[in-house]
Amino acid sequence: MKFQYTTNVATEKQIFLHLKECDDNFTPPLDEKLNILEYSKKLSNYSVKFEAWGDGVLIGLISTYFNDIKNKTGFITNVSILKEYMGIGIASRLLNMCVEYADKNNFREITLEVKEYNSIAIILYQKFNFTIYGVKDDTVLMKRQIL
Repeated sequence: MKFQYTTNVATEKQIFLHLKECDDNFTPPLDEKLNILEYSKKLSNYSVKFEAWGDGVLIGLISTYFNDIKNKTGFITNVSILKEYMGIGIASRLLNMCVEYADKNNFREITLEVKEYNSIAIILYQKFNFTIYGVKDDTVLMKRQIL
């Protein structure tokens, strides 16, 4: 299957359906931490969305808030890939798009939070030059400088 990569194309409904489909990929499941419908609205309205599509379905999504203009810092709030498409490079491609966007828009840094037991995600972020700068409870705080 050939994938399409876009920025800010997904509708609120498509984001909602994607997150519902990815719910169990999160530990704990996403719907135990937040209201997926409200979160979808927030992502749709306020984040920059880097998207992977296959056959008209949103299969991968990275949502980033680039609203800290003063400090020129972006915050990745969501990384989700449909389970059957994990491990084939979609998240890497979307992360590249996110870093390129930050660079092009003169951001100095991207931060994110990831659960300490999510070693696969931590390794992925480290491949993209994210470094650990702190730990809060069971959450690892990571950042990447943009040159």
